[in-house]
Amino acid sequence: MKIDRYPPQEPLSPLGQKYQARVMALGEGLQGQEARYGEDPYQSLAVFPAERPGADVLLFFHGGGWTSGYKEWMAFMAPAFNALGVTFVSAGYRLAPQHVFPVGLDDCAEAVAWVSKHLPGRVFVGGHSAGGHYAALLAVTSAWRAARGLAVDVLAGCLPVSGVYRFGPDSGMAQRPRFLGPVEDGQAEVAASPLAQLVRPESAAACPPFLVTWGEKDFPHLAVQGRQFTAALQAAGVPVATDVLPGCDHFEASITAGQSEGGWPARAARWMHDTTGGRR
Repeated sequence: MKIDRYPPQEPLSPLGQKYQARVMALGEGLQGQEARYGEDPYQSLAVFPAERPGADVLLFFHGGGWTSGYKEWMAFMAPAFNALGVTFVSAGYRLAPQHVFPVGLDDCAEAVAWVSKHLPGRVFVGGHSAGGHYAALLAVTSAWRAARGLAVDVLAGCLPVSGVYRFGPDSGMAQRPRFLGPVEDGQAEVAASPLAQLVRPESAAACPPFLVTWGEKDFPHLAVQGRQFTAALQAAGVPVATDVLPGCDHFEASITAGQSEGGWPARAARWMHDTTGGRR
């Protein structure tokens, strides 16, 4: 599906427009196998199978500040991961402000359920920016798994890139993200914060290993949150590795995460291969 065939979404900033043009150019001509996990056009997947049977699967969620973005943005990542023997799946999800938390998170959970049911191999989740946030929140929470009849260890690992891990006054954000919905008593901020959920014993027990990545020149609050989240995972006894991408800002981190099989994709594929926790 071409992105101009989706329902309207929030307009992109100039930087967002530049990023979209870049990733769409990098992914030009790449066509995954289309699949749906819901009726809304955004509830869709693009599957890029690896040639090796039973290959590990990386389910990746796009960024866009929870208000914009398409699964097609991440198609450019598929060739590098396929060359490394990893099946790559890019997933869309419904966006704010039309759909507020936890709708987008529920969509990501449904995408995991679809992948677990239809594709062989261990399932890893990742994402960039807002997509990294959703991936991390899925990894540190467990109720969504039981609600969909999934095993507690359905996720073999989580690979967020430039993700968001904390909301609220101490998050470092200039404004409250609109996907959190109307301001009430701050409960949405807590429920949506992977750091806040990680302190619960049941969350740490069900949490798979993490590879937490951000850009050397990323948004300052995201670099701070990345370090805080890493420390919290370590304190909870969750296996975690980090990767700081040299010279990369927030958008370049996304490009670097998929452009070359010799860079971050190779690092990620090795980490996935070596990860033994979370086997189904």
